[in-house]
Amino acid sequence: MSTDNKQDTDLINRALEFEQRKLSFQTTSDRIIASRQVKELILSLNDIYKENKDSEIMDIMKRLTVIKRKIEVRLKGRSQS
Repeated sequence: MSTDNKQDTDLINRALEFEQRKLSFQTTSDRIIASRQVKELILSLNDIYKENKDSEIMDIMKRLTVIKRKIEVRLKGRSQS
């Protein structure tokens, strides 16, 4: 197994682990940290996706993006329309 392939696998596993976490970020600080972590995961997965165009990676990125949006709504508060 090449180093890049092992790193890719580790990154995918980290993303899946983040996705399975219970999303009850109690403090604003927890939400900020989680938002930064998920952003970093999405950007890293995007780099891998650019190389091999694996639809599974795209699906993971989409699910993480939904989680990131939920965290950001909690951080920013709901806008009044």
